[in-house]
Amino acid sequence: MTTSLRLFLIALACTGSTRCAKILGVMPDGGKSHHFIGSAYTKALAEAGHEVTVIAAFREKHPPPNYREIVMEELYDTMLSFMENPFEYSDVSPLMNMYSLYAEFGKFTSSYTLNHPKVQQLLRSDESFDLVIVETFLTEALYGLAQHFNASLVTYSPLGSTLWTTELTRTPVPTSHVAHFTLNYGDKMSYGERFWNTVVNWADRLMYRTLHMPAQKQLYERAFPNARVTFEEQMKNVSLVLLNSHFSLSSPRPYPPNVIETGGVQIDKVNPLPENLQAFLDGATDGAIYFSMGSFINSKDFPVEKRDTFIKAFARIDQRVVWKFEDESILDLPNNVLIQSWLPQNDILAHPNVKVFITHGGLLSGTEALYHGKPIVGIPVFGDQTMNVQRAVKAGFGVELQYKDITESNIENALDKVLRDPKYAETTRSISRRYHDKPMSAKETALYWLEYVIRYQGAPQLRSPAMALTLIEYCSIDVYSLVVTISILITISLYLAIKIDYHKCIPSKVKRNKKID
Repeated sequence: MTTSLRLFLIALACTGSTRCAKILGVMPDGGKSHHFIGSAYTKALAEAGHEVTVIAAFREKHPPPNYREIVMEELYDTMLSFMENPFEYSDVSPLMNMYSLYAEFGKFTSSYTLNHPKVQQLLRSDESFDLVIVETFLTEALYGLAQHFNASLVTYSPLGSTLWTTELTRTPVPTSHVAHFTLNYGDKMSYGERFWNTVVNWADRLMYRTLHMPAQKQLYERAFPNARVTFEEQMKNVSLVLLNSHFSLSSPRPYPPNVIETGGVQIDKVNPLPENLQAFLDGATDGAIYFSMGSFINSKDFPVEKRDTFIKAFARIDQRVVWKFEDESILDLPNNVLIQSWLPQNDILAHPNVKVFITHGGLLSGTEALYHGKPIVGIPVFGDQTMNVQRAVKAGFGVELQYKDITESNIENALDKVLRDPKYAETTRSISRRYHDKPMSAKETALYWLEYVIRYQGAPQLRSPAMALTLIEYCSIDVYSLVVTISILITISLYLAIKIDYHKCIPSKVKRNKKID
């Protein structure tokens, strides 16, 4: 198809109910998994005919013709310096993880993006946009791009619902049944779990407001000295929040209308596998296992003894193993193991001979496993991975293998448990059916609501009226204070009235007693 024909078709696509809009997508995270989520939204908008500009760490292989990229090439390598050995984080407490995020990582992403020469050039230009889409991952200062370009603001979360999204929409977060994303709790918590969940939530809120937000406000004011609105006003001016979650895969939550679940938006159509992978999986008569630690954690970074433990365990099983291993020079692999530095995960998981997915427990990997109905063996390392894996364990579609417990026998036992017990495959297929049973795909859902915001100039009708309330008003502290005050006054009045009446009665009784005497 020629470029002119493509542009004609794009123009034709904009003749519907939604006008062609100019959109700025901001994907400031150096993690590829986060990028996949953001690019799914921006490419969907471009394919629908909108003119899209993106600020990102990675370049698309086959972008649409109306898709302009402002690429920060150095961001990925710079990000790696924050986590040289991710396996060290497997035993770090949730509170320490959060402190590290707020004290170290939080300032970096926003500052790096706003000060990048290409972004500065865009800020100095006379360009305008109708919509700005920003990843919400400790990036609050970047929301200022919306007011700078006088555009509506949409944010998306690669983790699902967190404090960083609930603060934007005043979403209720009852700690009695909504677990913090760093904890491995389900919806039904014991008293001890509810107590610790409440402590972690309030500690998170305290660090967010005292460590993180002042730094973001400073960055905002430095980057946008002539801002139309204040930092606090921009935080309340979010039209839509897109979450990488879905109730059928996790849990139902109390969301306002401008919070939309689009879990699985990154999942594209299944493509044919490369010949070597197709032949290897087709020949897996006893089934196959897919093993990947995701896009940020590299299997090649496993300590040698851990790596060799996996190889020895795989040599003793009947299944074939496709392993995302970033060093293809490794020798002495068993015949049933195939390694490659990059693998088409979605296409592999779609193969009918793949029976188990060994994963780090990232949200994208977990969603793709359920999408294709594959149970998991989870090896969580940091972040929300422990919670995701524990959710799989409690829901019955996976087992956990802790990093510190990796031994040949534990690997074999975990795989044997999932492969031999049919309940894991049955549960996974059941959840997969529930996920697929919906009127629109995740991408179609996201596109509809993004265009809804464009059609209605920010769609203020979606926002909760709670956004206009102060914390005292939102929690009805002023109302309860008045009720308590009135109750106290009534109690005091009744007490005084009874006391006075009592003292009046005493002299009368004394007089009657004297007359009797």
